[in-house]
Amino acid sequence: MKALDRKLGRDLRRQWGQILAIALIVACGICSFVAMQSAYESLKLSQTTYYEQYRFADVFAQLKRAPESLRLPIEAIPGVSQVQTRILVDVTLDVPGQTEPVTGRIISIPAQPTPMLNDLYLRQGRYIDPGHPEEVLVSEAFAQANNLQLGDTIGAVINGRWQQLRVVGFALSPEYVYEIRPGALLPDSKRFGVIWMGRKAIGSAFDMEGAFNDVAVSLAPHASSAEVIFRLDRLLEAYGGLMSYDRKDQPSNRFVSDEIVQLRAHAIILPVIFLGIGAFLLNIVLSRLISTQRDQIAVLKAFGYGNPAIALHYLKFVLAIVLLGATLGIAAGLWLGSALTGIYTQFYHFPVLQYTISPALIFTAVFISSSAAVVGAFGAVQRAVQLPPAEAMRPEPPAVFRRTLLERLGLQRFLSPVGRIILRNLERKPIQAILSILGIALSVALLLTGRFSMDAIDYIMEVQFQQVQRDDVTVVFNEPRPARATYEVMHLPGVMQAEPFRSVAVRLRSQHYTYKIGVMGLDPHGQLRQLINRELQPVQLPPDGLVLTTKLAELLHVEPGDSLTMEVLEGDRPVKTVTLAATVDELVGVSAYMDRHALNRLMQEGGTLSGAFLKVDANQLAPLYTQLKQTPAVAGVTLRQTIIEEFKKTIATSQGIATLVQVIFACVIAFGVIYNAARISLSERSRELATLRIIGFSRVQIAVVLLGEQAVLTIAAIPVGFLLGYGIVSLLVLAYSTELYRMPLIVTKASYLFAFGVTAIAAFVSGLIVRRHLDHLDLIAVLKTRE
Repeated sequence: MKALDRKLGRDLRRQWGQILAIALIVACGICSFVAMQSAYESLKLSQTTYYEQYRFADVFAQLKRAPESLRLPIEAIPGVSQVQTRILVDVTLDVPGQTEPVTGRIISIPAQPTPMLNDLYLRQGRYIDPGHPEEVLVSEAFAQANNLQLGDTIGAVINGRWQQLRVVGFALSPEYVYEIRPGALLPDSKRFGVIWMGRKAIGSAFDMEGAFNDVAVSLAPHASSAEVIFRLDRLLEAYGGLMSYDRKDQPSNRFVSDEIVQLRAHAIILPVIFLGIGAFLLNIVLSRLISTQRDQIAVLKAFGYGNPAIALHYLKFVLAIVLLGATLGIAAGLWLGSALTGIYTQFYHFPVLQYTISPALIFTAVFISSSAAVVGAFGAVQRAVQLPPAEAMRPEPPAVFRRTLLERLGLQRFLSPVGRIILRNLERKPIQAILSILGIALSVALLLTGRFSMDAIDYIMEVQFQQVQRDDVTVVFNEPRPARATYEVMHLPGVMQAEPFRSVAVRLRSQHYTYKIGVMGLDPHGQLRQLINRELQPVQLPPDGLVLTTKLAELLHVEPGDSLTMEVLEGDRPVKTVTLAATVDELVGVSAYMDRHALNRLMQEGGTLSGAFLKVDANQLAPLYTQLKQTPAVAGVTLRQTIIEEFKKTIATSQGIATLVQVIFACVIAFGVIYNAARISLSERSRELATLRIIGFSRVQIAVVLLGEQAVLTIAAIPVGFLLGYGIVSLLVLAYSTELYRMPLIVTKASYLFAFGVTAIAAFVSGLIVRRHLDHLDLIAVLKTRE
């Protein structure tokens, strides 16, 4: 073994504590990069492969009813490669063991298994037998959530008639990787499922023989989806078309793709923070090591070691730390990435969601960490190789001391001698103090950011389900009903209050901006569905005009007082000009509202209704559910309490691991920065501290001198971390302001206390370890250093 390598081993053993602290910080950066990037690659690969192999469509459209003969004109549209016409209806189901009403989406499939768009992957069982019209395939997630077995039967209200359906297989579709009911944000597989039924059986049941109400289209290479959508809308307009949309706006694909984009962003942001701090600490440690080894460097040069050999020696020191951190980080990243992929399997239903890790990813992780370390250590290594041997043989010149700012202001009389020592040392090394404060502040900010998502979700829950959505049950009719339906709903078991609503599918247009949405007509004096402003105050519906959520108004580039064109997509499809009367703030989705009576007048209809919000007696839920299951006019039922429960369950699963990981990472940063700062300070000031012990200072007093300095840095860093964390949270709020949801800028006192407490504990633990080194300080050995 070479002499320099033996010296390297001694240096590493002597400073193992600091090396381990830095290696852990590097490991956090590598872990976050490997976990997020590998999960991203696994999810992206699974999505791409599944879409290609099972022919996920490029354009989708819904309509009222069209003859099958319209298929040929659709195929003739330039750019269209393949067309799949279908029948799609939502029905109420009666699932064994489930007391609550369940919504099923029935989709027609060919009598024989043939390649088609949005093809099915049969996970278990067999394909339907055309000789048995009652046979169906159900989505795997729905079957698992309701403990369905092959051969089980479920009841369904199909076109006003009660029918038993027999399950013969469990299937997956690229169209429902993220299986949610229309308008929902989170999956509820227990109360919503997809059912595939023979085309002939569903056609005869719904009087749709030789017709379709849903179409999926694939595009030829390089075809323009916008042009195809424009031509398709014109073809379907006479048949009640509801505006076509391309793949990027398909609900399931949109959720999956958004998650993939967020994973990619997280795979960049977190590693930058950790590796930046690691580079900073490596620079400090290596600079201190070189300053204490000036005479050794001089001797090495005197014995003929050149600058390249000395530079390589200290780079080996850095790379050894990085190698340790990379090894730990890659191992932890593989475990965390696998766990993250496992969580995704609960929400995203692929035939295979296999966790994959590429050699290129491992190489990239090691390369990035090594590059960051070399950049951080470059300045210190450069100083080592440029040090002339004659100068290196002399001790480092003493620092130039001058009166501190506090002393010039005459405030030193308010401090004890120990306090003066602490503040003098901090003021004389401002850059090191500032960088230490910044490192600790980043750990505080990371803790605050980790808790922010929980605060925001609690706030969304409170606003959405306590102030906006105050009904217990929402009932949606299978088609618009006359006003007397309100009285029929009021006579359902347990109903104490009912507020009807009218929903009309429209296309809103302002200049060249358009948006397809259902305008919700509400009772102006209703209590079960309220509109609120930014201050959470109720907003009264104007007698005329449109009310949009702020996000939708932003997407359409309109403000209150502006006019919009409203193209109705049902009935006689009138085109009206309406005024934007006001905007309201909602955190979930985008919405458009009108006074129900004004919407009825605009549609030139009587008191037509689309559904009702219900307030019900909790003791009468069972008979109410039974009645709703058997009511042919009911197409769907939404229960507020089940939404809240699923919301909490889903968020608890996804956020629990994320919060735990962020807490661990933040503790590593805080401990690494504080411990290294204290150990470096101890190395630099060991002679000074030993002198203080000789002249009568107790162990407690010299511990206060050293650890008090770190305490001041930590106390100064906490408010900086609060500000930095709040700034990061503000950026996250802007980043997460999408059509699906908006994160409110909410950071609670509990989150601030949490960040403070975790940082304080990390500082306390690192202080105990340094105090142990102080108690074993060898006074004689330290005072033997040469002048």
